[in-house]
Amino acid sequence: MAEDSDAEKTEPASAKRLEQAREEGDVPRSRELATFTVLMTAGVGLWFTGSGMVRQLSATMVSGFSFDRDQVFYSDVLILRAASDIVQVMLACLPLALAIMVVALASPLLIGGWLFSAKAFTPNFGKLNPFKGLGNMVSTNALVELLKAIAKTIVVGTVAWLVVMSQKEAVMGLALEPLRLGVAHMIDLLASAFLFIVGGLGVVAAIDGPYQMWHYANKLKMTRQEMIQESKESDGNPQIKAKIRQLQRQMAQRRMMADVPTADVVVTNPTHYAVALKYADGQRGAPRVVAKGRDEVAARIRELAKEHKVALLEAPALARALHKHTDIGDEIPEALYSAVAEVLAYVFQLRAFNKGAGKHPDRPTSLHVPPELDPHNPASHLKPDNNTGATP
Repeated sequence: MAEDSDAEKTEPASAKRLEQAREEGDVPRSRELATFTVLMTAGVGLWFTGSGMVRQLSATMVSGFSFDRDQVFYSDVLILRAASDIVQVMLACLPLALAIMVVALASPLLIGGWLFSAKAFTPNFGKLNPFKGLGNMVSTNALVELLKAIAKTIVVGTVAWLVVMSQKEAVMGLALEPLRLGVAHMIDLLASAFLFIVGGLGVVAAIDGPYQMWHYANKLKMTRQEMIQESKESDGNPQIKAKIRQLQRQMAQRRMMADVPTADVVVTNPTHYAVALKYADGQRGAPRVVAKGRDEVAARIRELAKEHKVALLEAPALARALHKHTDIGDEIPEALYSAVAEVLAYVFQLRAFNKGAGKHPDRPTSLHVPPELDPHNPASHLKPDNNTGATP
């Protein structure tokens, strides 16, 4: 059952798969929508420019049947006259032709957008396979195309019949009208009939457009296994990435441990937290955190501090606050300046005492740590912790 569910294409196509399909020239297209927009443009253009076009074409035709002596006896003059008439015909049809061309070029923007793919021109001899062709003839897509053809026939036929029946008397009356008026009236009747029939195709196009988008998205759906494989190829194997992160953490810990001997003091919890501080005398800035950790890492920091005779000070609230609100390399928060200053003063006095100068300092026992900085204090605002070490 698990294998069957993995083999089912239930996941939407990823951005990479959509881009790959586009590179191969596979984008959603609706021929019905494109045909409708072009034909509707032609009908509207004919409605607005038909009368002027007919008048200009009629004048050109009348002029073409008028000859003078030079045109009869000199072929060069006749050719120039014919060329001039052809230009007049082209100018008469130019506005409508330009409108149709612009809409034909813009119609792909409705669904799929413009696309030029060299892969689409690559010969694919698999399409010549007769068995595959027979399979396509009985496929779901072939059935849909058949239903669309039947729907178009019914819609166009019905609309055409209704239009003809509604304008039957007007068509019969054309024979009684003067030539110029009758021609203009006929153009109006043809244009209106054309627009009504194309409007019927708009119903088919309105259904076919969303269907093509759905069919395209459904065709490119992926199985769960394909999604996992693609994720591995693009982002890398999760197990390898986890191993890399583990190695990075280990390297960061080794670098951190190497800085512990240079610290001035290690503030402890005493067992759960350890934070090593260093103050560079003579340089601007507050003391910095050179190492920190919890549990096992904290224990290792304390061991290194003892080995290299770095002062250890038990100050639970201060250790927790420093561990919570600083990262390695950061200066201590301004709110902890007073507490850390007391700690460093104690450490420097202790060094002097060990060298035989002064008296033994008293260990600080009442360091002021703002309650909101202590993560164990109910008044603090706890935030996600990105510290090194195990979760307590």
